[in-house]
Amino acid sequence: MVTAVNPVTAATQQKSSPSNAQDSRVLSSDFNTFIRMLTTQAKYQNPLEPLDSSEYAAQLAQFSMVEQQTKTNDTLAALVEKMGATNMAELSNWIGKDARAIAPAHFSGSPVTVSPAPLAAADKAYLVVRDAQGEIIDRYEIPVSAEPVTWSGLESDGSQRAHGLYSIAIQSYKSDELLLDEAASVYHPVTEAQIENGEVILILEGGQAILANMVTGVRANG
Repeated sequence: MVTAVNPVTAATQQKSSPSNAQDSRVLSSDFNTFIRMLTTQAKYQNPLEPLDSSEYAAQLAQFSMVEQQTKTNDTLAALVEKMGATNMAELSNWIGKDARAIAPAHFSGSPVTVSPAPLAAADKAYLVVRDAQGEIIDRYEIPVSAEPVTWSGLESDGSQRAHGLYSIAIQSYKSDELLLDEAASVYHPVTEAQIENGEVILILEGGQAILANMVTGVRANG
């Protein structure tokens, strides 16, 4: 009498490599081994004590499940790799662009573009610039409009102010009454983009870090 061998157990024990590609090759080899062992088992079984056909079906179903799971894992791995490549391509699109967001502006000698948003009820608006210590170092009237304006970064004598970070706000007035003093959106050159905890983080020219979802506009640098 020939001892029955479980072909699924014998075949799957041969797999040892964690590599997806190698797993696929081993699985293909194991499937051929499974068929040969199943055929041999049927050929040499004891005619007086034949194996139950349901056991064959169960063994085949078990191996089929393992085969399908491995194929699924390969598909998922390919999708993850593709998504990673897509994310990197999206990140690179930020580099070299000017992103508009509410954050301290980095002055490095070039005028800073500001997007004001004075209240519609205002009859006067002022651009206010504060240094890193919060002191007002510049203030002048601008149109009550959403049209972009620039801050030159120059002293009253025409000399440049110190390079660094400056906070810019818009003050809205009506009949000399201050209605709102609100931080303004500024265009910032983007020097780096990262993905952290599933969120895109942009590093600006002055070292400021903002979330990409804070950006309200993008333009070509320069």
